[in-house]
Amino acid sequence: MISRARLVWSLVEPYHALTYFAPEAHQAFEAIGLRGFWRGYFAGRAAPLGEVGPGVVTACFFGFHPDFVARALPAIWSTATPDEALRARLTGVDLALRRLFAEDLDGTAFAGAAALGRQAITNSSPGGRPIYAANARLPWPEEPHLALWHFATLLREHRGDGHVAALTVAGVGPCEAHVCRIAHSGLAPETIKPYRGWNDQDWIAATDRLRERGWLEGGGLSAQGREIWLGIEGETDRLAEEPLARLGPDGLAELMRLLGPATSRLVEAGAVPYPNPMGVPPPPR
Repeated sequence: MISRARLVWSLVEPYHALTYFAPEAHQAFEAIGLRGFWRGYFAGRAAPLGEVGPGVVTACFFGFHPDFVARALPAIWSTATPDEALRARLTGVDLALRRLFAEDLDGTAFAGAAALGRQAITNSSPGGRPIYAANARLPWPEEPHLALWHFATLLREHRGDGHVAALTVAGVGPCEAHVCRIAHSGLAPETIKPYRGWNDQDWIAATDRLRERGWLEGGGLSAQGREIWLGIEGETDRLAEEPLARLGPDGLAELMRLLGPATSRLVEAGAVPYPNPMGVPPPPR
């Protein structure tokens, strides 16, 4: 049975992920000189942290090969400042949402979901959560559809930072985490490997390390590996509970009711691919 934290993530992540997949997002980054997907990606996601270098981003983002990050950082900051990247990020999302929802943006669902989201995420502990903490210091947009996007961003980065903590405690490195996810899901390595900069040799080495620990068997996880991986995912869900608990059962149910139609519309429009590099499952129908 899917946990409520994972269920909410499946509803929220497609909304946030417009900043990665929407053509308007790519165009907004290109308009400030950040040509190519990865320059925009790293600038937009790292901008809340300030003018950071590749070491900080590699550590915080966790899943990327250091050399892959270094292709974009720190060079992107000579093209656009973090403030310019933040403005471009919000502009791209705004334009994408206006295209996808048009006049429906004026409905009460966006305002209601944004208000509940703000209630949930405000005052969540920033300790050990660098990407969440950096985004939490940004001002809330006034327009409801952008406030909802800001909440989605805060919640997913809060969860992501917790996932990194759970992986670290379990002694799982970045490439090893990807190998485990692929072994558990049965998906092809190509759904993640080229999007995080790991080559075949890296993948084989990580696979060998996991096999030596007894975590892999055949083409999938062993019983031991499955237990450990599900434990990591369970701990990730547990660490993501703080904002959701703040709403209480009724508030959380209302948030999911308001989010459901918007997320379904994004999924039906193909705004987010499945499977995807983020690993988020499709929302329940």
